Formats: sequence, C-alpha cells, structure tokens
Amino acid sequence: MSTISLRRAVRLASVIILATAAVCCVSQTRADELVLYSGRSKALVDPVVKMFTEATGIEVAIKYGKTAQLAVAIQEEGEHSPADVFWSQDAGALGALVSAGMLAEVDEQTLTLIPQAYRGDDGLWVATSGRARVLAYSSLRVSDDALPASVFDLTDPQYKGKVGWAPTNASFQSFVTAMRKTHGQDATRAWLNGMIANDAQVYPKNTAIIQGIAAGEVDYGLPNHYYLLRFKAQDEDFPVEQTAFSAQDIGNLVNVAGVGILKTSARQEAAQAFVAYLLSPQAQQFFVSETFEYPVVNEVAPSAGLIPSDTLQGEAPAVDLGSLEDLRGTLDLLTEVGLR
Repeated sequence: MSTISLRRAVRLASVIILATAAVCCVSQTRADELVLYSGRSKALVDPVVKMFTEATGIEVAIKYGKTAQLAVAIQEEGEHSPADVFWSQDAGALGALVSAGMLAEVDEQTLTLIPQAYRGDDGLWVATSGRARVLAYSSLRVSDDALPASVFDLTDPQYKGKVGWAPTNASFQSFVTAMRKTHGQDATRAWLNGMIANDAQVYPKNTAIIQGIAAGEVDYGLPNHYYLLRFKAQDEDFPVEQTAFSAQDIGNLVNVAGVGILKTSARQEAAQAFVAYLLSPQAQQFFVSETFEYPVVNEVAPSAGLIPSDTLQGEAPAVDLGSLEDLRGTLDLLTEVGLR
C-alpha cells in the first residue's frame, strides 16, 4: 500500500472510531436530553451549557472533539447521527454541513438578533462569537521594524526557526482554507512548504504558542487574538504582544465560532432554544468576559483590550465565511505537505 493510501486509510479509520465513540457516548442519554457535538473546548462550553440548563430546564449531553473530525463524523453518520446541535470552532465546518444538506433553518426571530455578517446567507447557522487571527511576538526580542507586513513574509530567511504555528488546530485549518479560497491551491501549498523549509515550530495548540514565545522558544506565532489576552489578564507585564498584518492581508482573517441544528434532530424545539440562548446577553457577556472573544450582538460591547469591531473589520480580508466549507481539501493539503 502506498504512503498516501495508508494515510487515507488511517484517516478513515479515525473517522469511523470517532463516529462510533459518539454513538456510544450519547446512546445512553435520556430521550429528552439535547445532544450537542462540540468542536469548542469543554472549559468554554460546560459553563454556558449549565447556564442554559438552569435557565430552561433542558439537559444537554455533550460529545467533544476537534471541529473538522466532528463535521466529518456527522456526515458519515448521516440520518442516523445522534447529534441535535453542532457547535463549531469555525464557519467552514458549518459550511460543509450546509453543502451536505444536513442543517435545518434557524428560527427567523433568532436570526434577527445578529447582523447579516454573522450568519449564513441561507439562515442555516449563526455565529456565537468572533475572533481574529493575529501575529503574536516577543516584546523583549522583536523590534517594530522586524514585524512582517504579510503572513507570506514569514517564509523569509530572517524568520527561520522563529515562528510557531499549530497546524492541527481548527482555527489554523480554517485560515488555510481561506488562503486557498483567496490565493489559490498552488500559492497556499507554496506557503506551507516555505514555512516548513523555514523551520516553523509546531505546537499542539494556540496556548502553547503564546507560552513558547514567552519562554524564548520562538519569537513569533500565529494564534487567535484572545489567547494572549487571557495571559495578560493574569499578568499585565506578560512579555508577549500582538498585532495585525497590513490591511486586508489573509493573515488578519476574522472568523467566527458558530452553531447549527441538524435536520435529523427529533428535538427541534429544544435545539432552537439552545441556539437562541447562545445569542442572549448572558451568554454573549460570558464570551466577552471569560474568553475575550468578540460578541456578535450589538447589546454587548467587546472587552476594553480588544480592537474595536469596526476597525477590526477594516483590517480583515474580504472573505465569505460561509464559503470556507472545503475542510476535506484543506486536510488533504496538510497531509500532502506532511503537517498531518
């Protein structure tokens, strides 16, 4: 068997194992429990779900996993999926389920709570919070004139061995999908290979990138904006800062976490209630105060440490988040270049 065929077989086996585990995990739940597949972490989701249960009396059974794997698992499970709701780390995974015809329309009353930019054009998903891709850097070892203008500049020799990234992270994978959509497959492949050749340091997640910069392992990193703010909340002198690339650079992608309801759900009313709750002032304030993400409703203001939403949108590239559904293509490309 060729190396590529073996990798595909391993990925397929992983999907089957994940899908089987999901079924086993939720098959013992009560009939009145809402089943949530979450690509967001337990530390984030559990408090909000408990708030929802306290407010509504609806119990929720949760299956956690990586966003891309859960999206693939739902498609593999098809009409037999036990999932009622899918809470995704990024819009691309929701777009994949939209393309597969697996999501139900969100109630019109819920859709009116948020701007058009934060929901699917077809009303099949809504954003729950926003986040920006940024360039993090050491405030002790990096001068302003050493900051790159574009994410594409990070393949230059001056950054060799100095950049940290997390290729298995869902947000990074969505960013790669946006790069493929905006700049094309060949340019994206060239950038990934250029980063590898430039000895970009691989980290398991964004938190580790920030820690690696502070520890002197690397000087730069490509995380989401809120990870550094969590460290700054504990220590305002934490020796890492972050910035945006030049305006409209793909490195400034602004993405969203979002949620959709499975068409096959037998608990549509409870699922709609859950989605609506995630847009409530209480839930939105949790995202702002506890995770430093951007709110998606006007009634809740971003944290003081964040770039204002209108300024952020001016820096961001023009990318239709609903079009970032080709997760399989991105995962295949990452496998091709040796990052999976």
